[in-house]
Amino acid sequence: MAGSVALKDLTKVMPGAEIALIEPLIQRIEELKKERNAIVLAHTYMTPDIYHGVADFVGDSLGLARRAAETEAEVIVQAGVLFMAETAKILNPNKTVLIPDLRAGCSLAESITGEDVRKLKAQYPGVPVVTYVNTNADVKAESDICCTSSNAVKVVESLDSDRVIFLPDEYLGKWVASQTGKEIILYNGHCMVHERFTAEDLRAYRRDFPGLKIIAHPECPPDVLAEADYVGSTTGMRSWVHAEKPERVVLITECSMSDNIALELPEVDFVRPCHLCPHMKRITLRGIQDSLEKMQYEVHVDPDVSARARTAVERMLEVGAAK
Repeated sequence: MAGSVALKDLTKVMPGAEIALIEPLIQRIEELKKERNAIVLAHTYMTPDIYHGVADFVGDSLGLARRAAETEAEVIVQAGVLFMAETAKILNPNKTVLIPDLRAGCSLAESITGEDVRKLKAQYPGVPVVTYVNTNADVKAESDICCTSSNAVKVVESLDSDRVIFLPDEYLGKWVASQTGKEIILYNGHCMVHERFTAEDLRAYRRDFPGLKIIAHPECPPDVLAEADYVGSTTGMRSWVHAEKPERVVLITECSMSDNIALELPEVDFVRPCHLCPHMKRITLRGIQDSLEKMQYEVHVDPDVSARARTAVERMLEVGAAK
């Protein structure tokens, strides 16, 4: 749950004058959440004012999906991108799900359609389809099971098949293939943020910052992951830093994550390469307030698509919960 950092501590990543301006927004959002019986689910890549200021729950895609499935709130505001809001709606068809900006898309989700999945299934009949949760509802609906970066290997291993179609992130799929003996049939989708990192970037960080620990998200290219000291999901990366408390670390992922964890661990020196996700940054405090004030923009998923996608998402949650 959010709220582990006092608003005054945001001075470490925001000017004091800016914090003074956002305090009334935060107060109004908290009032609206009570009035609407609403919660804000915020992804790890949200800016600190959202992550530490108004989020009721923060986490990666799997964690937010679990919270969406468990919540008793009548209204869910998704501080993330559209596929996350769709997932919340799929798991809560009778609740109101809002996203503060309809333009908050995802380059990876936009790389594949339901029709693309149907063509692959025709090409590889009988081979189960594992779909990364970073996809739109029509793609999930064509899948056997969804996964996130935190449970992708576990999901693949849970299937009674030596071959698996893994969609759509090619680099995540290659990393999964390196962790399992199964044949992974890949697709060529990529995240516009993670594919920008290079192995030379990481070698340069090591040269410039002696003793640096490098942890990377598995959506990065394989040569980048080979240079890292640890590879894991956003939740895995956060847990690693909290557990290890390295003197100096760099997180090879979207840069707001470093700001958020740095506020939780002031004793750790964070080197901060800044590759922003422009879609995540469309979500703002003002947008969250407007969304709750006007009950905009409500997310809808076709009932038939939703029902089929829900099966794949619920299977992911079941595997994730299994010991």
